[in-house]
Amino acid sequence: MKVYLGSDHNGFHLKEKIFAYLAKRGIEVEDVGNEELDPRDDFPQFAQMAALKVIGDEDKDPRAILICGGGQGMAMAANRFKGIRASVIWDAEEARITRNDNDSNVLALPSRVLESENDQVWQDIIDTWLHTPFADAARYKRRNAELDELA
Repeated sequence: MKVYLGSDHNGFHLKEKIFAYLAKRGIEVEDVGNEELDPRDDFPQFAQMAALKVIGDEDKDPRAILICGGGQGMAMAANRFKGIRASVIWDAEEARITRNDNDSNVLALPSRVLESENDQVWQDIIDTWLHTPFADAARYKRRNAELDELA
């Protein structure tokens, strides 16, 4: 599995920590930006880069993790692309559900919430999201197909 990682200025420091965390665990990770802290950057460009990478990747299960202040902006931008199922997640149980039920392929994290917690919180979210398989139930596949029709 390959993970694309992107953030705006609000998520930059958390993104750097997540990159190191994933790399240390042997997960192939590609940083799609921003490459340096720029207080004037905007999240849509990074969400677009990550979404296009996920859509265009020939890997069987490419994913992206996007970080901004509240997570919502990144999720809204990423979800504009057919085939992307971005979820804003703040705890490990939600991470499990969004993978199991929705086959989420983009994790949007709220840096304002998670940077005030200890690192174990975001690590548990990421580990759960990465390792929870999609249940592949007919009703879940049908709903995901319906989402793609809306895009």
